[in-house]
Amino acid sequence: MSDIKIFETKKVRSIWNENAEKWYFSIVDVISILSDSIDPTSYWRKLKERLKAEGNETVTNCHALKMVAKDGKMRLTDVADTEQIFRLIQSIPSPKAEPFKQWLALVGYERIEETEDPEKALDRAMESYLKKGYSKEWINQRLKSIEIRKELTDEWENRGVKKGQEFAILTDEITKAWSGFSTKEYKNYKDLKKENLRDNMTNLELVLNMLAEATTTEISKEKSPESFEDNKTIANQGGKIAGDTRKAIEEKSGKKIVTKLNAKKFLAIEPKKNLKS
Repeated sequence: MSDIKIFETKKVRSIWNENAEKWYFSIVDVISILSDSIDPTSYWRKLKERLKAEGNETVTNCHALKMVAKDGKMRLTDVADTEQIFRLIQSIPSPKAEPFKQWLALVGYERIEETEDPEKALDRAMESYLKKGYSKEWINQRLKSIEIRKELTDEWENRGVKKGQEFAILTDEITKAWSGFSTKEYKNYKDLKKENLRDNMTNLELVLNMLAEATTTEISKEKSPESFEDNKTIANQGGKIAGDTRKAIEEKSGKKIVTKLNAKKFLAIEPKKNLKS
């Protein structure tokens, strides 16, 4: 899916990759904005050569996708994802790029602080959610969900489950068992792309997701699974318990718990309720 991002009244062509769940941006468009070069294509060619000479892998990993050119035709254009764009920004000597560099330095410093004192990460998360308009009730649930998720991933690591794809498969198993959707289907249902799924759940959705993950952790501790398939079975069991709870609540209340509303839509409709179920 193609899109146009506006930055200081200038356009940046972008494409959403559904499989990778990433936005890719036209490098030439970003350079045109941040460098004020009269020939951004030439600027990028020279910058690419310099970065390659320095052994910078960011440039090597960049690839080309077809985008609408000035003449209206689809032409191959060098693109980069968000991480790669930030790395390129660091290599652009320009006053316009300086605020981004300062922000990246601040983020790096804060990440080091959070590694040394994890409580600071929670404090910053609380502050960030409040600024976005979430209620304190919802935020407390969300922070608790982070704690429960960490306990689950620690348990998976103890059982030899590998981060990345295996974590994603088990998460899908839990999510589908309690909600009826895989993680990707759930995000599509809520019209989400890069956004965090849990950040777009209502209180009740969060509670059931926490129940599913906490139950999976407890079953895993009791059964001590030895293989990935064993872990997958337990993930399904933990999710199903929460799924049965969801169905019981829906039967009594007459309302669906899994909703299409995401945080952006919900806060726009009912800003004062702030994601209360």
